Amino acid sequence: MADYDLLTIGNAIVDIISRTDDAFLAEAGIEKGAMTLIDAARAEELYGKMGPATEMSGGSAGNTVAGLVSLGGTGAYFGKVADDQLGRIFAHDIRSLGIRYETAPLADTPPTARSMILVTPDGERSMNTYLGACIELSPEDVVEEIVAAARVTYFEGYLWDPPRAKDAILEAARIAHTHGREVAMTLSDSFCVHRYRAEFLDLMRSGTVDIVFANEPEALALYQTEILEEALHHLGQDAKRLAVVTRGAEGCVVVEGASRQAFPATVVPDVVDTTGAGDLFASGFLRGYTAGLPHDQSARLGAIAAGHIIAQIGPRPQTHLADLPEVRAILG
Repeated sequence: MADYDLLTIGNAIVDIISRTDDAFLAEAGIEKGAMTLIDAARAEELYGKMGPATEMSGGSAGNTVAGLVSLGGTGAYFGKVADDQLGRIFAHDIRSLGIRYETAPLADTPPTARSMILVTPDGERSMNTYLGACIELSPEDVVEEIVAAARVTYFEGYLWDPPRAKDAILEAARIAHTHGREVAMTLSDSFCVHRYRAEFLDLMRSGTVDIVFANEPEALALYQTEILEEALHHLGQDAKRLAVVTRGAEGCVVVEGASRQAFPATVVPDVVDTTGAGDLFASGFLRGYTAGLPHDQSARLGAIAAGHIIAQIGPRPQTHLADLPEVRAILG
């Protein structure tokens, strides 16, 4: 038996979340709905312009393992922070959830990563991310014992921005496959896909990645098409095990070879903040997948988790998802 349902590897980021309007985005030169990488000076500039904010641990893969543990699963995490105030906040938060986190912090600069997230009244989030210490994640941070003990090792496409993190991912994938485990990735962002399209395709076609998560714009960007069915067809050919494409309120499609299975989303009457929706969908789906549930139940768990997170501020569950009646009905 594996000691962990899921190990995630990602950019260890503290989110600084503030409500704003479209006029502020235009004035500050922020691209709505995108994740934009920024430098330290721009981070300070935006922080000074933002209104009242909430600071909480985030990062795509960190959110996913936090969601899976909230659903009653077990998890571990690799991600680099600095030995500073935000780094200590991040480490405390993730460990307090019962997630194994042993990545050694940087003693010096650069500081812990932070993402300024501006949430507009329609719930859309625009992220401006300073990677900071994240870029120092390296193969030395990959603990073989933990990778070998995880049913699935999952990493975020955003990690393809910091150069040494690529080597860490490839090392983790090698270890996982050596021990008969599976590797999953999320494409993270359509802009990220445009930057690394060839490399992402190679990860799939080489068998380095078994399971792929993407939203519809990311899947379309990956295959440079505007036709979803065409992207799904190619995913069926390229994904070694399966691919899961989320479509917002339209639900998701699970692609397994030539098979297509569509499943509905959860209806959320009051969308507060879409930050973390895709991360938490992956939490739920992987909670079901690692428990051996069929795809319809895994997709249902993903929809429940995503629906829950967009009805609150921030990407980490504020209540124990395993206690939700609709979750108990599936997991018992």
